[in-house]
Amino acid sequence: MTLREQFTDRMKTAMKGGDTATTSTVRMIMAKLKDTDIASRPKGIDKVPDEEIVAMLRGMTKSRRESVDMYRQGNRPELVAKEEAEIAVIESFLPQQMDEASMQAAVAEAVKESGATSIKDMGKVMAALKAKHAATLDMGKAGPMVKAALSS
Repeated sequence: MTLREQFTDRMKTAMKGGDTATTSTVRMIMAKLKDTDIASRPKGIDKVPDEEIVAMLRGMTKSRRESVDMYRQGNRPELVAKEEAEIAVIESFLPQQMDEASMQAAVAEAVKESGATSIKDMGKVMAALKAKHAATLDMGKAGPMVKAALSS
C-alpha cells in the first residue's frame, strides 16, 4: 500500500471515529503533499514518489519539534501537546528508524565501503549512507557518528 493510500485510509478511519486531531493532521499532510506535487510539475513529475513523501514527512516532524522547543520555552503546554500529537500522527506513516547500534554498524560499513580514511572523505561516506539507508537512517544523527568514526 502506498503512502497516499495510507493517508486516505487513515483520513476515513479518523473521520468515522470522530478523531478530529488525527483528521486535521492527515488533512495537513495531504495539503502539503499536494503542494509538493504541484512544485514538482515543472520537472515533469505529476506525483512525487514515496521516497520524496518520506522526506516531506521528516521535514514536517522536524519543524514541529522546533516548535515544541519554542513553546516549552514560552511556557505554552497546550501548544506543546498539540504539536506532539501531530508529530505522533506524522511519524506513524514513517518507516521504523534504525536504533543506535544499527546506525553505528551502517556507518562503519559505509566507511569501509567508500575507503574513507580522513574527515575529508565525509561526503563520500554520507552519500553511501544516504544511497543505502535513506528511509531508515536519520542523517542528522549519522553526521556526528561519521565524523567520530573518521576522526579516530
